[in-house]
Amino acid sequence: MNSIEQRTIDTLRVLSMDAIDRANSGHPGLPLGAAPMAYTLWAKELKINPEDPQWYNRDRFILSAGHGSALLYSLLHLFGYGVSTEDLKNFRQLGSNTPGHPEYGHTPGVETTTGPLGAGIATAVGFAMAETRLAAQYNRPGHELIDHHTYVLCGDGDLMEGISNEAASLAGTLKLGKLIVLYDSNKISIEGDTQHYFSENVVRRYEAMGWHVLTVENGAKVWPINQAIQTAKEEDERPTLIVVKTTIGYGSPKAGTADVHGSPLGAEGTQKTKEALGYPDTEAFEVTAEVKEHMAALLEEKKKAYHREKELEASYRKEYPQEWQALTAAINGQEDLSFLDEDEYLAPLEKDMATRASGGVAMNRIAEKLPNLFGGSADLTPSTKTNLKNTGQYRPDDRLGGNINFGVREHAMAAIINGIQLHGGFRSYGSTFLVFSDYMKPQIRLSALMGAPVSYVFTHDSIGVGEDGPTHQPIEQLTMLRSIPNLITFRPADGAEVLAAWAVAMKSKSSPVALVLSRQTLPELEATSQEARRGGYILRDPENFQGILLATGSEVHLALEAAELLSQEGMEFRVVSMPSMELFEAQPMSYQEKVLPENCKFRVSLEAGHTMPWYRYIGREGLALGIDSFGASGPGDAVFAEFGFTPEKVAQRILGMKEHLEK
Repeated sequence: MNSIEQRTIDTLRVLSMDAIDRANSGHPGLPLGAAPMAYTLWAKELKINPEDPQWYNRDRFILSAGHGSALLYSLLHLFGYGVSTEDLKNFRQLGSNTPGHPEYGHTPGVETTTGPLGAGIATAVGFAMAETRLAAQYNRPGHELIDHHTYVLCGDGDLMEGISNEAASLAGTLKLGKLIVLYDSNKISIEGDTQHYFSENVVRRYEAMGWHVLTVENGAKVWPINQAIQTAKEEDERPTLIVVKTTIGYGSPKAGTADVHGSPLGAEGTQKTKEALGYPDTEAFEVTAEVKEHMAALLEEKKKAYHREKELEASYRKEYPQEWQALTAAINGQEDLSFLDEDEYLAPLEKDMATRASGGVAMNRIAEKLPNLFGGSADLTPSTKTNLKNTGQYRPDDRLGGNINFGVREHAMAAIINGIQLHGGFRSYGSTFLVFSDYMKPQIRLSALMGAPVSYVFTHDSIGVGEDGPTHQPIEQLTMLRSIPNLITFRPADGAEVLAAWAVAMKSKSSPVALVLSRQTLPELEATSQEARRGGYILRDPENFQGILLATGSEVHLALEAAELLSQEGMEFRVVSMPSMELFEAQPMSYQEKVLPENCKFRVSLEAGHTMPWYRYIGREGLALGIDSFGASGPGDAVFAEFGFTPEKVAQRILGMKEHLEK
C-alpha cells in the first residue's frame, strides 16, 4: 500500500472519530476497522459520479451495518457528494444532513435506509435482481447500457439476523453474480466476543447457499481486498461473500473489544488513536492537501469512465430511440398512467368474486399497459392471485420474467421489493396472507420511512379465512398497518373498489400502499365507484338519516343490508364505505364534513378486525362492531355468524344501542 492510500484511509478513520466525538454519540468501532475495505472499494472499483448521483448505471453501495454511518458520511465527504465539513460536525444532530443511521432521500449517495441489521443485505438482493431484469429488457448487442454491481458492507450482526439468511438463500438460488458482500468479520458485537453466541462456520453456510466465498486474512491492507473484489467481479453465476478479517476499533486504546463498538472514544482516546495512526498534530475534521489532491485525481478518473459510458448511451439513444424512451420513463417514474382513468381499465367485473381474485384482474389489466411490474408472493401466488399472465417467472435462465417466486421468506420479500423499487425501472409488489404481515412489518415500516411506493398485497384478510382458524385469521394486523406513518392501507369492498385501490397504488409517488383483500366471494355492489380513491364516500344516503354506518371491505355489503333492515324499523342510516382512512384524512375538511357531518353523533363502525382505529370517527357515543378477541376455526360463514357479522345481528346491535341511548 502506498503512503497516500494509507493516509486517505486514516483520514476516513479520523473524520469518523471526530464526528462521533463531536456528537458524543455513535459507533467508532466499525469505521476504524472497516476503513481500508471501504476505501479500496470506493477508490478502485466503485463506478460512480458524484456530479450525477442518480446515474442509472452507477454501482450501488449499501452500508448494511448502518450504525457505522460515520464512515459512510466520511466517504461521501471525500468523494464529493456534497457532505460538507459542517455536516460532519453536525453528525447525529437534529435536522442535520448526517443522521445517526443512513436515511434514503436525506443524504446524497445513500441508496437505502439502513440500521435494522440484515435489512441492507436483503434490500441489496432486490437491487441486484432489478439490474439483471433491466439489462435483459434493454441491453442490445454492443450496447450494454445496464451493467453494474451492487456492493454491501455488513458486519457480524447482519449475518445473525434471519432476514439476511432468507435473502442470501434466494440470491444463491437466483445466481445473482453481480451482488458482492464485504463482511467486516471482527468477531465482536455489543455484548462482547461473538464466540459465545455466533460460532457457526459462515463460509460453509454461504457456500451451501450457492455463494462464492473469498477470505481476506488481513483487512488492514488494500491489495488483498482489491484482489478479492476483482475476483468476485469475474464470477457471473454466484453472488460473492468476501470475508474480510478486521480488528474493531483499529488503532484505538480499546481495539478488539466491545467497548469501542458503540461509545465515543473521548478526547483522550481520540488523541491516542490519532497518535497511533500518525495524526498527532492534525486539527479536528482536517483533510490535508495531499489527500485532497489524491481524491481529485481519483474522481477525475471516475468522471472519465462516466463520460465514456455517456458516449455509449448517446449511441444507444440514436439506434434504439423507443427502448431509450421506455427505459428513461421507467427509471424516472414517468410512465403514462392515464389508462387508469379510462374505460378499458375501469370496466366492471362480470361476476361476483373475492377481492383477491378481482385484485388479480386489476393487476393484469395494469400489466398490459405497464410492463415494468415486478414482484410475486411468499409461496402463495395461487392463493393471493398475483400471477402476471403475460410474463414468465424470473429465474437465472429467464431474467425477463416478471413473476418472482420468493419462497416462504416474507421478511426478505419485503426488503427485496424495497430494493427493486429503489433501484429504479420497476414498480414492485409482494403478496402473502394478511396475518403474515407480522413477519414483514420492519420492512413495511422502512418502505414508509423511505417513501418507496411499493405495493403490498395482503389477502385472506379476516375471520373469513375460516377453517384455518385463529392462527391464520388476522385481527390486529389492520390496526398495525394503519399505525405506520406514510403507509396507505386500502381495504376494498368489491371489484370497483379494488380497481380504485390499484390505481392509487400505481399513482403513488412517495407512499407504499397495502391492499387488504378477501378470501371469500363478495357481491359486486351497485353503489361503489372510483370515488373510493378519496378513501371514504357515501354509498347510501336517505333523507333525514339518524345515524351513519361506516364499514370497509367484506363488511360493506353487510352494512348496506343492515341499513335496509333498520329502515324497516323506522331508523335511517347513511352508509359510508371507508376503504382507506389515510386517503380520507388527506381530503379537504369540507369533504370530510360532507361525508361525516359533525352534527350526526350516532355513528357505528363495522369491520371484522380490531375496533381500536374506529373511535376517532365514531366518538364516545358511537358503537364499534368488530373483533377484539382471536377468531375460531370453522367454515367462514359460520365464523362470521358466530362473531355477529350478519345483517340481522348487526341491525339488532344497533337497535339495542338506540334503546340504550334513549334510556
